[in-house]
Amino acid sequence: MASRKGSYTTSDLSRKFGDIIAEALRHPVTITQRSKPRLVILNINDYERLIKAADARAIGSIDTMSDALFADMERAVEQYAEDDEVGR
Repeated sequence: MASRKGSYTTSDLSRKFGDIIAEALRHPVTITQRSKPRLVILNINDYERLIKAADARAIGSIDTMSDALFADMERAVEQYAEDDEVGR
């Protein structure tokens, strides 16, 4: 069983493939393995938006990101996830 909405285990993926794909068409779905996030399934529109945004950015990597910026990014992602759950 999924630990939270939008998150499934690799075992769920094999048993509930159709349902997971249907959900991924609405919003990104995380696939976990041994309680750790391993994959994200997202619809093509979200993927293309991410690729376009990545093309517009300066080249860099998470390894070159400052610790402060990385912490800010983590907080923003956590807040987005909390806001998303409240909105459901």
